[in-house]
Amino acid sequence: MLKLEQRSQLNSEYDEQGYFVIRNYFSAAEISALREVVLKFHEAWKEDNIQFYRSEAFNSSVITGIDYLECDDRLTLFNFISSKKMMDAVESVIPANAAFMNTQLFFNPVNPKQKDFWHRDCQYDYEVEQQKIAVQETQVVHLRVPLFDERGMELVPGTHKRWDNEEEFYVRQEINGKESSDSLSAGKIINLAAGDLLVFSADMIHRGLYGMDRLALDILVFDPDGDFADYVDDECLPSIEMLDKIADPRLFKSTLDLKAQCCV
Repeated sequence: MLKLEQRSQLNSEYDEQGYFVIRNYFSAAEISALREVVLKFHEAWKEDNIQFYRSEAFNSSVITGIDYLECDDRLTLFNFISSKKMMDAVESVIPANAAFMNTQLFFNPVNPKQKDFWHRDCQYDYEVEQQKIAVQETQVVHLRVPLFDERGMELVPGTHKRWDNEEEFYVRQEINGKESSDSLSAGKIINLAAGDLLVFSADMIHRGLYGMDRLALDILVFDPDGDFADYVDDECLPSIEMLDKIADPRLFKSTLDLKAQCCV
């Protein structure tokens, strides 16, 4: 568990750099139990998406959804996501009323020609001018839990608060002969091992590094002041009946409340 002064330190690191990492945060038993459930999802998802998986996939989403896991396994995930350790990390960045957005699972692509690539998450929803606004105004956070030792992530510290410089923009947008897989001079590699927790801004410039036994569960949360409730797939949320079986359901209740307000 994180003490108050630790949470304050992590908040300062995130505010300045756009990320923080806590080594050996989860026990081997916690990771083993999580891995067992996630692998059930992954095997079922691969079978159902075999062509996509073999040709270009490097991640999947809605791990907590109803398509591939039974109720008990979904509850295991919900209770991990909202566990004291996870909530301490979430509240180090978003102190009040953080809301659950989704889960994603990142793995190595089958296609050996695929390369890891630089991006900001907001570039998939917005044109350049709107991306600039998103970087300044929105707060979506990834909490990455590697299930095996892996090469980790490469991040450009500070880009959660500033726009791309020329080098970064050309590479990320693949302009002037640049590729999104090219190296960036300010890139910082964060190696990760099973049991670590990496928390980083979705809108900073980053890329996952392919290789080793990459299988990382990302939990995405957002500041309730952000207009993201419409992005949340209903199927990834617990039912009202399931909420009673979740030790600390605040993260999910916050999302459900925001979605209800959207419908008023």
